[in-house]
Amino acid sequence: MEDQGDIENEGGGIGVMIMENGKDLERNISAVSESGVRQPLLSSKSRVNNTSQIAIIGANVCPIESLDYEIIENDLFKQDWRSRKKVQIFQYIFLKWTLVLLIGLSVGLVGFFLNIAVENIAGFKLLLISDLMLQDKYFRGFAAYACCNLVLATCAGILCAFIAPAAAGSGIPEVKAYLNGIDAHSILAPSTLFVKIFGSALGVSAGFVVGKEGPMVHTGACIANLLGQGGSRKYHLTWKWLKYFKNDRDRRDLITCGAAAGVAAAFRAPVGGVLFALEEVASWWRSALLWRTFFSTAVVAMVLRSFIVFCRSGKCGLFGQGGLIMYDVNSGAPNYNTIDVLAVLLIGVLGGLLGSLYNYLVDKVLRTYSIINERGPAFKVLLVMTISILSSLCSYGLPWFATCTPCPVGLEDKCPTIGRSGNYKNFQCPAGHYNDLASLFMNTNDDAIRNLFSSDNSSEFHLSSLFVFFAGVYCLGVVTYGIAIPSGLFIPVILAGASYGRFVGTVLGSISNLNNGLFALLGAASFLGGTMRMTVSICVILLELTDDLLMLPLVMLVLLISKTVADCFNHGVYDQIVKMKGLPYLEAHAEPYMRQLVAGDVCSGPLITFSGVEKVGNIIHALKFTRHNGFPVIDAPPFSDAPEFCGLALRSHLLVLLKAKKFTKLSVLSGSSILRSFHAFDFAKPGSGKGPKLEDLSFTDEEMEMYVDLHPVTNTSPYTVVETMSLAKAAILFRQLGLRHLCVVPKKTTGRDPIVGILTRHDFMPEHIKGLYPHLVHHK
Repeated sequence: MEDQGDIENEGGGIGVMIMENGKDLERNISAVSESGVRQPLLSSKSRVNNTSQIAIIGANVCPIESLDYEIIENDLFKQDWRSRKKVQIFQYIFLKWTLVLLIGLSVGLVGFFLNIAVENIAGFKLLLISDLMLQDKYFRGFAAYACCNLVLATCAGILCAFIAPAAAGSGIPEVKAYLNGIDAHSILAPSTLFVKIFGSALGVSAGFVVGKEGPMVHTGACIANLLGQGGSRKYHLTWKWLKYFKNDRDRRDLITCGAAAGVAAAFRAPVGGVLFALEEVASWWRSALLWRTFFSTAVVAMVLRSFIVFCRSGKCGLFGQGGLIMYDVNSGAPNYNTIDVLAVLLIGVLGGLLGSLYNYLVDKVLRTYSIINERGPAFKVLLVMTISILSSLCSYGLPWFATCTPCPVGLEDKCPTIGRSGNYKNFQCPAGHYNDLASLFMNTNDDAIRNLFSSDNSSEFHLSSLFVFFAGVYCLGVVTYGIAIPSGLFIPVILAGASYGRFVGTVLGSISNLNNGLFALLGAASFLGGTMRMTVSICVILLELTDDLLMLPLVMLVLLISKTVADCFNHGVYDQIVKMKGLPYLEAHAEPYMRQLVAGDVCSGPLITFSGVEKVGNIIHALKFTRHNGFPVIDAPPFSDAPEFCGLALRSHLLVLLKAKKFTKLSVLSGSSILRSFHAFDFAKPGSGKGPKLEDLSFTDEEMEMYVDLHPVTNTSPYTVVETMSLAKAAILFRQLGLRHLCVVPKKTTGRDPIVGILTRHDFMPEHIKGLYPHLVHHK
């Protein structure tokens, strides 16, 4: 990351005014480029971290842009708002609610499609294996099982590695970073959406210990982005009537709704989806956004409910009891004694310890995979195939070590189960017996969770089987996350947590008033809290998922304990991944060492400024030899009595202005003619397209010597802080307002330039501050 004010070199820094001679400007900028170039590391000091959102899976290096959440109040914006009629305001509000409705409908349909696809593909595979096992063709059964998994995994890997590498992983860290103000490359592209949907269906069906819940959050965000930007300019899918939403501020609201809808579609938890967006992914919130996210998740819940009723008629293939059906743990009012409370405390501590260890191991595995994956797409696919074979060996091989258990008497369901779903898998056992470990491994992940949460038979699983399953899922979950397929962490964590939760319940046996299914629920909650460090949203999601509100006090207790214990060792798994990928995420709190610095202390590099009426050649040289995205505009005599800070002009706005070539031969104010020639929407930020580029513009020597009035496109009310403000206070202000540029002005203006520098996201990063003041960061 080049040290020129931000990751994307937005123009932060302090130093020189723009030179009249373009050669002087170029020389100054070259001097800065050659000095102090710093990039965050991924695994060691000898390896450079890619600054893309998919650095851990070997993506190419690409620059990271920040998002403009601030309202740019220039003359064109003010003119547009003064001339906007009530019908246009009504149209804007109506379209925004319509988009929220469409997001809910689209995400609900995609969520249902994913469940149908997984249940039918995995169901067909498991039926085939079951038939071969019943005929005692065990080796052929393994060959068919491994081959099916390998084909599905390879297809998912090819899609992800060659079409959309950004679709790998859960996508929650990327959505979280986007809503923090980081626009990573291709994170919400249509190709990413396509691979996310189909790659997730193939990957989950391939028997990996992954879930589709995390990818659903990313999918919802991609759908919201596609609708909000009016389609895709790259694929010629655009709608001009959505011009009101061509800004990052409105897209942020819609993507937040999409992320919440994704959780609602994954878990059938509309309230949990809203709270997940509030607690985990959104960096900025307001009451109107709460209302819109709640509406979108409610729409998702209605869509899913309608399709589930439709599928009960048997028209959805092998969907049956899978996927979207709630996990049943109801067993009347839970009465718990002192032993149960102590057991809950133990489960909470276990969840915190195992969760922090899980995060540590995931971190190490991802750093290792980055070395393999950066060799190219072929190595990514090869890694996917290797993990697929390993998963098949574990899933098919470990149940052979389990003992056959006689079927319990008086069951309503058949035992052993013949077919795909059910608690009692026959596997290699004789008639009237079942293999309890096979009912967990040789099932879909949803059915395995349902079996663990079941309270019908307290002695259904042996302690040895629960321990082996926990160890297998724990290890497979660690080594699977990070390969080039869409993969979520929710399901592996719930499976592992439910395993040791049920293990504790089985050990307590008759001395406990809680059944094993409730202990499994508490174990899943503890492990979720220990890995993801969420409390409120996880609590509500689990209660909506199991339809058991009476467990609320114990779930709250176990989540608080597990999060507290795990926070003593490391950060949440999504926070770790955001940092590992080099995404410049701004935390809600300021670091302690920031209190020892002031805003002026971290400004660095030359400050490139423009006059209110600037020569075209100077602007082109500045745009060509810097990657800054914000330039201070200063009025000097004869346009003002003394040098005066006028505001901030954005690179994108300058390019639009230059493209129109509204120049004058003399240095005079011509803002009125520019206001008549442009509309505010001409400067709207494009969606998938990048707008005009400097390379596409050409100018004659005569035009280079002409002048252009920058006042109409200058944001005359940028956020400013005095240079003596503490850096901690400035960091909190920067994050809470969702800024891209924060101007630093001098405390005393006598004999000084009217602006000291610009603070951008980069200036608040520990790497930047450590380079300037290593002793402060080291002793934080």
